[in-house]
Amino acid sequence: MKPLTTYTSKLTVAQAETLKKILNEENYEPREVAYAKFAGEKNKTNVVFYQSGKLVVQGKGAQEFVEFVLEPRVLQEVKLGYETVLNPRLLDPRIGVDESGKGDFFGPLCVAGVYINESVIKLWENVGIRDSKAVSSDNKIFELAKRIRETPGCVSTVVPIGNEAYNRLYRSIGSVNRMLAWGHARVIENLMGLRYQMQPPPVRAISDQFAHDKAVIANALMQMGRDIELVQRHKAEEDMAVAAASILARNEFVTRLAALEKRYEMRLPKGGSTLVDAAAKEFIAKFGVAELSKVAKMHFRTALRAQGLPEPPKVQWRK
Repeated sequence: MKPLTTYTSKLTVAQAETLKKILNEENYEPREVAYAKFAGEKNKTNVVFYQSGKLVVQGKGAQEFVEFVLEPRVLQEVKLGYETVLNPRLLDPRIGVDESGKGDFFGPLCVAGVYINESVIKLWENVGIRDSKAVSSDNKIFELAKRIRETPGCVSTVVPIGNEAYNRLYRSIGSVNRMLAWGHARVIENLMGLRYQMQPPPVRAISDQFAHDKAVIANALMQMGRDIELVQRHKAEEDMAVAAASILARNEFVTRLAALEKRYEMRLPKGGSTLVDAAAKEFIAKFGVAELSKVAKMHFRTALRAQGLPEPPKVQWRK
């Protein structure tokens, strides 16, 4: 197993003061780091505490620092390397499901699912499998997606919903949440059809809770998908299986968006912004409104603005 070279944690004010005192006592060389309250370096170990309350430890000595300084003297708890001992359910064979492209005007909606077991989890220690939103570049997403697909024992699937199909589904269903439920259900069904590749079989499927009613996904499942416990929770991407699914979904989205850009020979920005508004207007000027439905989600207000049409009044959210 490769030694840990990067570690992050949140510290309380009291913990930060304790850490600062330790760095001074042990002659860590002070460093100037942007947005940091204090930082020190010693023995190829960099310790930075940011104004946000986040601590970052990096370098060849990071693991030793965490195990012998940070945990016993600052955090006063021992977790590094013992997460699965403290919570054995983290080793359970399971399926994680996540999507990408939901908030992007251009490009498809992609839903992915990943099965992991104890052997996969151990192979991924220190690999950097995490929520795709925390990965800084498309190239890194590609590398992690390749690693996920090539890991022995891991089983995965992706359901891409291209823009034309997406717009048809939205007109029929009339709800993004119900469309997401359909996509998540199809991914779970597809993976359950591959149970013969999973050793041992999954005990649950985990996804983010994107709808108020948890029954939305359950109702969309067919028979095979109903043979497994369905867990929906906020911040589900903290689970390794869901994080892996988020990476595969993002990689599929980025790949397909790039293909659309190549096809139409123009940039189609991610997300929703003034750049997206400008690109939508430029696209219509070049190719027409009908063609826009092949690259964009037409129920977004961006589509109305690009056509010079009035937007409906925004509905005030109420708890």
